[in-house]
Amino acid sequence: MRIAIGSDHRGVQVKSKLIVALENLKHSVEDCGTQGEQSVDYPDFAKQVCERVAAAKVDRGILICGTGIGMSITANKFTGVRAASCYDEVMAEMCRRHNDVNVLCLPGDLIGNRPVADLVRVWLETAFEGGRHERRLEKIAEIEAKYQTKK
Repeated sequence: MRIAIGSDHRGVQVKSKLIVALENLKHSVEDCGTQGEQSVDYPDFAKQVCERVAAAKVDRGILICGTGIGMSITANKFTGVRAASCYDEVMAEMCRRHNDVNVLCLPGDLIGNRPVADLVRVWLETAFEGGRHERRLEKIAEIEAKYQTKK
């Protein structure tokens, strides 16, 4: 799978660990930054990842900031991106099963010593269920088409 990954300064350490884990699982990873712990603005890195997801240049995206919330808000501004901030494996599984989330947002400050690679593995391996959830995603796409402006 082709995965774009980006973080702000608060997620850079988690991002570095995830890149190694993803490559060990034989995924192709594009590192969209940042590379250091100097303060940066998370929307800049969400934009780089989500442009790639929206254009189908990658299959999925992963974003990491302090809480995952800012990245999720930014990511959901992109047409065709469905992003969710997840803190555990149950959330990661359910956001894929029911919402076909293609951008996972993680909390760099809150993950602690938990095995974040396991959470990401669950997210990558869980399939979208379709069925009644497909109808709901179609409604979301209609809302997106109506209210999001193209630039």
